[in-house]
Amino acid sequence: MALKFAKLGATVICVDINQTANDGTVEEIRSRGFQARGYKCDCSSREDIYRVADLVKNEVGEVTILINNAGIVSGKKFMETEDWMIQKTMEVNTMAHFWTTKAFLPSMLERNHGHVVTIASSAGLFGVSGLCDYCASKFGAVGFDESLMIELGVLKKTGVHTTVVCPYFINTGMFDGVKTRFPLFLPILDPDWATDKIVNAVLRNQTILYLPKI
Repeated sequence: MALKFAKLGATVICVDINQTANDGTVEEIRSRGFQARGYKCDCSSREDIYRVADLVKNEVGEVTILINNAGIVSGKKFMETEDWMIQKTMEVNTMAHFWTTKAFLPSMLERNHGHVVTIASSAGLFGVSGLCDYCASKFGAVGFDESLMIELGVLKKTGVHTTVVCPYFINTGMFDGVKTRFPLFLPILDPDWATDKIVNAVLRNQTILYLPKI
């Protein structure tokens, strides 16, 4: 997704707790002649998010498209999931959206120009066995996006948009071993296909995107 936005002319800021993977993404974008910067950040930490946000604003400039895409999953039954993992899941999958948006939304509101993209999940629409913490976190992300969209409307900030993406399982490694009971109707999604759909939805200011379409 980062590369697709870079190809459209965006200066892409990649933020990840995995420094090696993040550096690889930035290098791939730069090697193709596009603009990218990378920052290491622990998205479970409000303080670290605010620290990195300040660095980005000081070193690159104000952010106009914020994509909240960090996510973790335990894949364990509720009673088998450790307390710390439940807390971590909520911090990364839900609370991080609050802190990143609080950091970057003010300049969008000031200029009445910007876009907040929430990468949620189909698991934010219905419950799944073995994903109690994950589903709860994604339900929270969907609710956050919907409420933010309504608030922006009340404020009459017609130039600041939101998009929430609710994909079925994407073949990214996060859900290794997951199989679908109905592969013709609900296939495991190809990452390249999914990112094309997401980028197009953002460009069209589409408020919600289901993958596959329902």
